[in-house]
Amino acid sequence: MHQLTYGDVKAAADRIAGHLRPVTLAPLDPGAIRTGPRDPLDDRPEQPCQVWLALEFMQHTGSFKARGAHTFLQAHRDAGTLPAAGVTIASGGNAGLACAWAARRHRVPATVFLPATAPQVKVDKLRSYGADVQLTGTEYADALTACQDFAATTGALASHAYDHPLIAAGAGTLLEEIHQQIPDLDTVVVAVGGGGLFTGVATAAQHHGIRTVAVEPNNCRALNAALQTGHPIDVTVDSIAADSLGARHTSAMALDAARQDRVHCVLVPDTEIIRARQMLWDHRRLAVEHCAATALAALTSPDQHHRDPGPVHLRAHLPSSSYRPGNGEKVCVVLCGANTDPTDLTHGSTEH
Repeated sequence: MHQLTYGDVKAAADRIAGHLRPVTLAPLDPGAIRTGPRDPLDDRPEQPCQVWLALEFMQHTGSFKARGAHTFLQAHRDAGTLPAAGVTIASGGNAGLACAWAARRHRVPATVFLPATAPQVKVDKLRSYGADVQLTGTEYADALTACQDFAATTGALASHAYDHPLIAAGAGTLLEEIHQQIPDLDTVVVAVGGGGLFTGVATAAQHHGIRTVAVEPNNCRALNAALQTGHPIDVTVDSIAADSLGARHTSAMALDAARQDRVHCVLVPDTEIIRARQMLWDHRRLAVEHCAATALAALTSPDQHHRDPGPVHLRAHLPSSSYRPGNGEKVCVVLCGANTDPTDLTHGSTEH
C-alpha cells in the first residue's frame, strides 16, 4: 500500500496549477449551525462557530473528481506512459465524468464503465465529453470488474475512482486551497464513499493541524466498517447517496488516513441527507448531489449517538450521528458535487 504523504499532495498541486478552477468559499449566516456543549476548560469568551461552504461542485465536470483525474493523466503524460489506447475507468458517474474531461484535454480516448443504475444526467454528460459509455451490472463493483477486463484486453490505462495515490493526492489539493483562504481553519467536513477525497483532504489537513470530519450514510459505511474490523471489507450499499458514495469497500489508504489523531467519524441517515440537500436549495438556491448534502448533514442532524461496539483503541473513531463545532470553531464543509436532477428540489420549497 502507498501511504499518502503531504508531499504527494503538493506535487499534485503543481500538476493542476492553471488547469483547475480554484475553490470558492461561501460563509453561512451567523448562528446557522449550532455549537456543542461548552468545554469547561475553555476560558475564552463565548462566541458562535464560523462555517463556510466549499463550493467544489463549481469545479470542471461538476465535482472535485477533476482534480484527481487531471493529476493522474498529467503524471502519466509526463512519464511517457499514457497509451494511445487511452484511459478507462469504472465509476458511479462523477469519476467517469472527470476522467472523460481530462482525457479529452489530453487528446486520448476514454471508455467509462457505469452501473446500469447510474443517473441519466451523468450518462448524458459523459457522452457529451466524447466518452464511450458502457453500462453494466447494478453496483460500482460490477462496473469495476468489466473495466479491469477491458484494460487487460485493449491495453488502455486503467484509472480508478478513488483507490490510487495520484487520484487521492489530486483530491487533497482542495484542502490546500481552502487553507490558503482560511489559514486558521480548525475543521474540514467531507463525505466519504471509497475514500479518495477523504484520504487526500485528511492527509493535507493533518499537515496543517486541521481536524477532518468524515461523514458516511448509515447504509454506505465502508470506512466505518474498515475501522471496526481493522481492514477494508465489503459492506452493504443502500443509500440515497449510493450513486456517488456507494463503494462496497474503502481503500487501504483511506483506512490509514482515518487512523490519524485528528479524524472524527460521523454516520448520518438518509432522512437527514435529504433534509440537508433541501435546506441548501431552500436557503441558498444550491442544487447539489446527495453526496454533497451528506457532509452538511453531519452539522444539521439531531444530537444522537450510535453505540457501535468495538475495541477500546478504536473508540475515538467510532461514529456519532452529528458533529457539533466548539466555541468559536472555524469549520469548512465541502460540497463535493452537483451532477443531479434538481426537479425533486423545487416542490414545496420556500425562500428564507
